[in-house]
Amino acid sequence: MMILENLKYLNTILMRYYLIIIASALMSCSQSKVSTKESNVEEKFIDSVLATMSIDDKIGQTNLRGTSSRAKTLSDELKEDVRQGKVGALLNVMKVEFVDELQKIAVEESPSKVPLIFGRDVIHGFKTIFPIPIGLAASWDTDVAKSSSRIAAIEASSVGIRWTFAPMLDIARDSRWGRIAESPGEDPYLASILGKAYIEGFQGDSLNNPTSIAACAKHYIGYGAVIGGRDYNTTIIPEPLLRNVYLPPFQSALDAGVATVMTSFNEINGIPATGNEFLLKQVLRDELKFDGLVVSDWDSVVEMIAHGYAKDEKQAGEQAANAGMDMEMTSRAYEHHLKDLIKEGKVAEHQLDEFVKNILRIKLRLGLFETPYRDKNNEANFYKETHLAAAKEAAIKSSVLLKNSDILPLSSATKVALIGPLADAPLDQMGTWTFDGEKEHSITPLKAFKAANINFKYIRALTHSRDKSKKQFQKVINDVKGSDVIVFVAGEEAILSGEAHSRATIDLPGAQEDLIKVLSKTGKPIVLVIMAGRPITITKIIDDVDAVLMSWHPGTMGGAALQEIIYGLREPEGRLPLSWPKEAGQLPYFYNHKSTGRPANKKDYVAMYDIPVGAWQSSLGNDSHYLDIGYTPHFPFGFGLGYTDFEYDNLQISKDTIGFNEILNVKVSVTNVGERTGKEIVQFYTQDVVGSITRPVRELKGFQHVNLNVGETKEVTFKVSAEQLKFTNHKKIHAAEAGDFNIWVGPDAESGLKDTFYLKK
Repeated sequence: MMILENLKYLNTILMRYYLIIIASALMSCSQSKVSTKESNVEEKFIDSVLATMSIDDKIGQTNLRGTSSRAKTLSDELKEDVRQGKVGALLNVMKVEFVDELQKIAVEESPSKVPLIFGRDVIHGFKTIFPIPIGLAASWDTDVAKSSSRIAAIEASSVGIRWTFAPMLDIARDSRWGRIAESPGEDPYLASILGKAYIEGFQGDSLNNPTSIAACAKHYIGYGAVIGGRDYNTTIIPEPLLRNVYLPPFQSALDAGVATVMTSFNEINGIPATGNEFLLKQVLRDELKFDGLVVSDWDSVVEMIAHGYAKDEKQAGEQAANAGMDMEMTSRAYEHHLKDLIKEGKVAEHQLDEFVKNILRIKLRLGLFETPYRDKNNEANFYKETHLAAAKEAAIKSSVLLKNSDILPLSSATKVALIGPLADAPLDQMGTWTFDGEKEHSITPLKAFKAANINFKYIRALTHSRDKSKKQFQKVINDVKGSDVIVFVAGEEAILSGEAHSRATIDLPGAQEDLIKVLSKTGKPIVLVIMAGRPITITKIIDDVDAVLMSWHPGTMGGAALQEIIYGLREPEGRLPLSWPKEAGQLPYFYNHKSTGRPANKKDYVAMYDIPVGAWQSSLGNDSHYLDIGYTPHFPFGFGLGYTDFEYDNLQISKDTIGFNEILNVKVSVTNVGERTGKEIVQFYTQDVVGSITRPVRELKGFQHVNLNVGETKEVTFKVSAEQLKFTNHKKIHAAEAGDFNIWVGPDAESGLKDTFYLKK
């Protein structure tokens, strides 16, 4: 009997090996999406592995254990758990010798011999750090997004990382939220195309390429809508809003073949995302046909207890399992209780089998069964010259010029006073989620100015962004006397944005505003450069400075990029991926809002200080606005200046009326009327004037990067179809509706040339 069992097991192993070879051969030339032929081979292999596994082995695959990346030794407990098959993936194992040892134990000593996946938060670079994601979104450039994630994957995979928890696809409409730094901004169209580019970069042409890493679309879903911009909070999202705004980036990610999806911390309409069967089963699996791996966020399973949705760890595990959540990150509700829950009939064993199949499927696509060990010949060449060049290019394309009173670019003869807490802050310059970045490699503005032999004087003034001391103010005033221009690099330290770092006010912290006010009285022109993880309200100081350049947290090469921009070697190419608020009290604010029954307008708006003292009580202005800051943002979505000027003219549409099967061509002429070559990002917006549910005042439907020489004119064309005009209404009908549509083509969401067409049945 023992001989027969051994022969049966040997045959199973041989069959698994045979299927691995076939699957690997098919997938080596495949794109991210898997064909039907590949899928059939995959499923046979997965079934063959599953057939050899005990229930304990299966539960082990659902466990993603977190460790400290600073650990100097491997614990015997962790090694033994891997040996017993209690771990399916590991997070934050950063020593390559640990990666090698743990994988060897899993493959050679665990009961099912299933390899581990090693994961890490590789968000906007690994060693070579790119601008934070909200900065990369400001590039409006899919090539930049794809390049940044491809380089990150090449560097990270060299140390055994094959899974990253990026891209974050949360639509973010509130700049108080710390995690807006990781987001693609407020617009679902822009987020969708950038998310696709990130995934293509991380995953490459084939997941089983040793330099590819599995991407993870997060946080599913609605995390950016947390009340008050407070992390881990409640969200209230009606289903039409969920489907029209928050879901499209995830749909785009699935279309791009994203390997994994992460559930969010928040609850949605009373049910935490990690235990939300409607979102995980009905929408993600049944409607969107996702066949990859769903992982919880860190401890989000057991945090359902604090939410008040589960009474204890066991019930939390039951809720997550029945909702369809495959792998549990760091907490151990599945490990501790899933076996008993199956025995008690509270969770079906076939549900566990589905979890394991989803996990094995990704491991197979990563090529881990055939080649479980990291490629020791994969030379990452951290900080490779081409990687640094790409990081600098990304920082240039992400930088947004918000104001310029003819001060920029500076001439080489200009004497500069370089001031501010972020002028030489190599750690903070990298931004949030840069666990593996090394500050000694950061090129700060100070380093860049020195390398370029700029005629400048560095004056530290404030030690960090929260420094409230004014002791050095008089010395600073004396020190700037011999300078022609002040370049003040302000902002917030990296620790002030990102997860768990929401702010109620988003002004410049510390004494930065006070110092700018003092410096403005010297009469010296001030170029304000902002490094921050969110828009910073500058209403109080905008009139005290002559130029404002937003560089976000620009990454390793941020200083070099800024030096080239400031001196006109390159032009700032970024456009805002979100609306820039005047005050935090204006938030949440987003360009694609609804009209309301009394839309605000210039004619009726009444400002607070225009109200006569003792005025008779009335509904002043009779429209939707704030008395003290009005109804518009400080800078609109899509806004960004360059070093030349553009003129839009001759807007034409091919027809006044189109049918549901027809295409509308929209043409506009764009001319460079300035004095130097430049790039414009031409933006196309539509408005469905009347709908079965009210529609936004504008929606981005397309954009094009247009390079123009001085005096040159180019015709730019956009195409519109009924497919682009679809939305989901209160009856859950997803369709375009007949009626009038407004269109705009211009440089941002508040301006542009306008026309109208009719969509007929």
